[in-house]
Amino acid sequence: MSFLQNHPFAVEAFFESSVVLTFAVPKQELKPLIPDLLELDCFEDKWAFIAVAMVQTSELRPKGFPKFMGNSFFLTGYRIFVRYRNKAGKNLRGLYIIKSETNKVKMELLGNIFTNYKYTTTDILYDLKDDVKTIYSKKSEFRVVINISKEDVIIPINSPFKNWKDARKFAGPLPHTFTFNKRTNSMLVIQGVRQNWKPKPIIIADYHFEFLNNFQFTKVILASAFEITNIPYYWKRGKIESWD
Repeated sequence: MSFLQNHPFAVEAFFESSVVLTFAVPKQELKPLIPDLLELDCFEDKWAFIAVAMVQTSELRPKGFPKFMGNSFFLTGYRIFVRYRNKAGKNLRGLYIIKSETNKVKMELLGNIFTNYKYTTTDILYDLKDDVKTIYSKKSEFRVVINISKEDVIIPINSPFKNWKDARKFAGPLPHTFTFNKRTNSMLVIQGVRQNWKPKPIIIADYHFEFLNNFQFTKVILASAFEITNIPYYWKRGKIESWD
């Protein structure tokens, strides 16, 4: 039944909120985490990037199914920005998943039947008080504090990006998601389709991700942070490319 994990049908959902923090890491330290068929998507040939996405999703269902059959859940995903040259020679930008968490056991079960994202269930909570929004998990040991400010938002201190134009190129999610099957030496490519995608820069007052700390990178720099709200989104059926 492993073929079911290859995204055999299109899926659609509604993103109520998607908060994405992008962290810069020296490229040589991220290279061992991706398969050989992928390349790191780098900035200035020095920095590679991990995105931490925290997404409140509703109405997730096979594309074309009625909304009442959809599922609502919270997702935390850790992804590496990569590039993949397919067999037609086209260079695709996308994300390689290294960890996925959800707050619903049902989503973990269904997610692991129809994807290779290796979902686990954890506590994911959020709190809004005055102009401060906090997303956190005691079990997974992460915490993000967002300052909801109407003032102009500046690039995080020490970010390799000099402006928001460069930062938006690594805002995520990118057009494609890649999953490598070592046993069959094949790449699964899932294309996402979005409309009116306008990431809004946000101020991160504080953060902690124990999962990132476990890698013991020499440098992990908050490069940018964005949020999008109220966006319909869907993923096309997965495509498999086998390599000799």
